[in-house]
Amino acid sequence: MNQKQLKTLPAVSEVLLEVNRLTDVDQRILTLWINEVLEKYRYIAKKGKLKQDRKKIIQNIVLTVLGKSQGSLRSVINGTGIVLHTGLGRAPIHRQVIKEASKIMEGYSNLEFHLESGKRGNRQSHLNHYFRALTGAESAMVVNNNAAAVLLGINTLAEKKEVIVSRGQEVEIGGSFRIPDIIEKSGGILREVGTTNRTHRQDVEKAINTKTGLLLWVHTSNYKIHGFTQDLSLETLVEIGKRKQIPVMADLGSGALQNISNLGLPSEFPVQEIIKVKPQLITFSGDKLLGGPQAGIILGSRRHIQKCSQNPLYRTVRCDKLTISLLEETLKLLGSPKQVKHNLALSLLATSRKQLTRRVKRMLGSLPQNLVRSFEISAVETKVEAGSGSLPVKTLPSAALVFSPKNIQPTVLAEKFRKGNPPLIGYIHRNKFYIDFKSVLPKQDKIIIQLIQENLS
Repeated sequence: MNQKQLKTLPAVSEVLLEVNRLTDVDQRILTLWINEVLEKYRYIAKKGKLKQDRKKIIQNIVLTVLGKSQGSLRSVINGTGIVLHTGLGRAPIHRQVIKEASKIMEGYSNLEFHLESGKRGNRQSHLNHYFRALTGAESAMVVNNNAAAVLLGINTLAEKKEVIVSRGQEVEIGGSFRIPDIIEKSGGILREVGTTNRTHRQDVEKAINTKTGLLLWVHTSNYKIHGFTQDLSLETLVEIGKRKQIPVMADLGSGALQNISNLGLPSEFPVQEIIKVKPQLITFSGDKLLGGPQAGIILGSRRHIQKCSQNPLYRTVRCDKLTISLLEETLKLLGSPKQVKHNLALSLLATSRKQLTRRVKRMLGSLPQNLVRSFEISAVETKVEAGSGSLPVKTLPSAALVFSPKNIQPTVLAEKFRKGNPPLIGYIHRNKFYIDFKSVLPKQDKIIIQLIQENLS
């Protein structure tokens, strides 16, 4: 142990004195951060490998702590091309939506207070009429994500009962969301029917017995099976359910509230069309194609929605005023002439390769040409995925800036941009670094030019 080097290290109070001049973060938090950095220096000092003087060490700790004081949740530029990137927060939310919702977030609201009667209200009432009007559903409710919506629906309709589902629909979504596991955790009993590639009407009919509580139809939103296949349509399942008096639930996953094929995007089941088939419950996400905050939307018959809302489990998965206010503003603008513009997710997904190429080439022309040559920066055509299990079959045409320098590794470039202000997240492919513009907001183009100059000059 090198005692001499250990004595070089500053006391926590000494560093705290410097940090307190620069930030108002709680001292207990600052002390924790300072100790974390000091611990690394202590480890180096014990080995006798400390090469910095006391002044420099204090300076480095202060800079590290100030960086942490900005918060670990940061706004980033998504240069991956994946618009609905789960790791980066899925659907970006339009400034107009945030502006209007912020009026509710600040201070108090009538979240569960009925202004006309002066009595206790229902937080679901704020969104119910929007979904009824936009989809044709009898009723609606919202929980904190689609996994919760599926969990609540199955638990309400089929606790301790069998849930019949086709083997070809036993979906796994990233983050360990698996239909068989969700059924188990919901208190239902999984009853698989058919095979991976083929399930028939008679498979379901044979499986129905006195223990059957639910027929579950799952949209395979993140994969497709091709070849010798046969799967049950929702229409068939609803017809069987009606005849056998067994409820049917449809998990749509992404949930589009408009015909997105009109935007040049791969077709997706419009929620309104699913409503017409009349399953008892329909679930989908709020932060995918809807373009809103993280939420799980449950649509269906008035009776079955009421059952879900009366389930004690509902209280554990309900939404707060933040989510409800953001979702309300998202739905308000859905029917606007500028609906695609207000839905940033759809706006980005629908942007043509031609438009993206034009932006990329404009940016290339704005960069110092010595940087362009040194880092071999060029404009290329790319193909990307929508992300989050949405639109799984077809890739989307896009355009990107690609960096192909011979004297620097792409991992080093990726780190430089990742540690920028703001952080820029790209991807590496075939030993080259890409910034794909499918997921870049137009207003961020100038910022990217600045980041390139700052990080590569």
